[in-house]
Amino acid sequence: MVGRAVSAELLAVVVAMVEGQPCALTLGDPSRLPAGPLMPGHHSLQAATRAWVEEQTGRALGYLEQLYTFVDLDRAEDTAHSLSVSYLGLTTPTTDAGIGRWHRWYDLLPWEDRRASARLPGSVEPALAAWAGGRPDVADQRQRRCAVTFGLRGQPWQPDLVLQRYELLYEVGLVPESPPQWRLPEDELVAGERMLGDHRRVLATGLARLRAKIQYRPVVFELMRPEFTLRQLQDCVEALAGTPVHTQNFRRLVEQQDLVEETGRLDATTGGRPARLYRFRREVLQQRHEAGTKLPLPRVR
Repeated sequence: MVGRAVSAELLAVVVAMVEGQPCALTLGDPSRLPAGPLMPGHHSLQAATRAWVEEQTGRALGYLEQLYTFVDLDRAEDTAHSLSVSYLGLTTPTTDAGIGRWHRWYDLLPWEDRRASARLPGSVEPALAAWAGGRPDVADQRQRRCAVTFGLRGQPWQPDLVLQRYELLYEVGLVPESPPQWRLPEDELVAGERMLGDHRRVLATGLARLRAKIQYRPVVFELMRPEFTLRQLQDCVEALAGTPVHTQNFRRLVEQQDLVEETGRLDATTGGRPARLYRFRREVLQQRHEAGTKLPLPRVR
């Protein structure tokens, strides 16, 4: 028996806030993440990822951490591509993506944005219910999974379950990437732009990691300009989480943890009363490295 060829691909979820929206750096059509194989000249996986991103997009990365390694032979479109090592990179806000394109997260994963409405796209709940009831022997288990994953039947919405939601949509047949044998008709699929291969799945992993991380580390400041208002900081957190944050609790926690300090300058572009400008106190990272520093949890509905 001849085994299937196995090769490794490195993928980067590069995130920036562009015009107030969280965006991922993508290339081509259909959209894909910056990616490339591990080459003999690369001395580490992280170095290889940085090299591929810079070569393909012209952008040098600062913050970078490993996300996840996918080894799914049955989901590889190319028999020689079966192992994917993904990384999350954060960069400063800019409208210039170099060679690539800043692609809004919620154009790619629209069901994750619940800032304006807590309702899911119309086709999701009926399809989940039909899928759960399609196997009477495991119907209760499937119903519980759907409820917990999508915040149904009285369960809270959990922002960091991004990958679990994408995987469930995939399994139910609600996304174009679902295998043809169980994919629903095109007019029943969930809205959202398709990406190359399994890249949207990797993007979901990056969003999940970032949403979880802002709850215990101040990584959000990697996405902020050097000076910002508290409203801009809150808008960034809400955009990343996809849910509202209680304003008073947010400001109280930021102040209690001494995360920011005033610059002594004002932002007169807010359209109303000039707002105070702040900057991140980077010494916080050294002062409280062990205890951690967090921003408020999103207010779920």
